[in-house]
Amino acid sequence: MQREVDAYISQFKEGYFSPLSMLARMSEEVGELAREVNHRFGEKPKKPEEADNSIELELGDILFITICFANSLGIDLTEAHNQVMHKFNTRDAERWTKKDTD
Repeated sequence: MQREVDAYISQFKEGYFSPLSMLARMSEEVGELAREVNHRFGEKPKKPEEADNSIELELGDILFITICFANSLGIDLTEAHNQVMHKFNTRDAERWTKKDTD
């Protein structure tokens, strides 16, 4: 995914936004996700004239900007994922109640 996003961004002279701009963009996308979740699961129904965005697309937007952010900073998201999973599998190994395995 990182290579695909980089190939897409690399075709434009502007390239990646600055880290601060990407953080602002990420915050905007998380807000859009929150709005969709609130409409679907919360007490705030959509107005009839509001667009029908999906949680799936909003998560996709967040994934895209996360990849852009990582690429611009030279961060390998596979390695970051591995480090996070190691943390959860060690530090939090006994934190939650595990399901029965039988």
